[in-house]
Amino acid sequence: MFGRVAYPERHYALVARDDGVVYRIGGGPATPGIPHDLVHFTVEDSLGLSDGIWGAIAGGVVFRSMTHVSGRRRPHAADRSAEMIRAHRDSLQRAEMIGGFVEHLVEHGDADLQKVMRAALATRSDVVLDPAAVRRAVYDLRMRPSAGGACPWAGS
Repeated sequence: MFGRVAYPERHYALVARDDGVVYRIGGGPATPGIPHDLVHFTVEDSLGLSDGIWGAIAGGVVFRSMTHVSGRRRPHAADRSAEMIRAHRDSLQRAEMIGGFVEHLVEHGDADLQKVMRAALATRSDVVLDPAAVRRAVYDLRMRPSAGGACPWAGS
């Protein structure tokens, strides 16, 4: 679930993992735009990126912005999380780049998608994106509720 805290206006997400542990992810300041974590969820879901930010969280990663709410955490969960972040740093950075790229297209248009994709991905030859899938992700992100809305989180 995505929501906002009344004062100061800040976004947050509640994440219920398959292992029964619930975390609250503290987001940035509430703006008219879509919260950053919701951008990642939508883009990763649309593009089928299972090794992105949300896949990492589902797999046991706990980022600094996350606060334990309920459920029993496994022993040494913090150590395992840190190791997973180190081991998957490249895929997490790739997910950040792709999320930012699609968010940019939402804000500035995707009329010349091929040209923009070549420029944006010039430094990441390992990232290959299907333009049709990117357009679908842009569409999906545009259809998400505004920052004031709530959106249920369903794990991928």
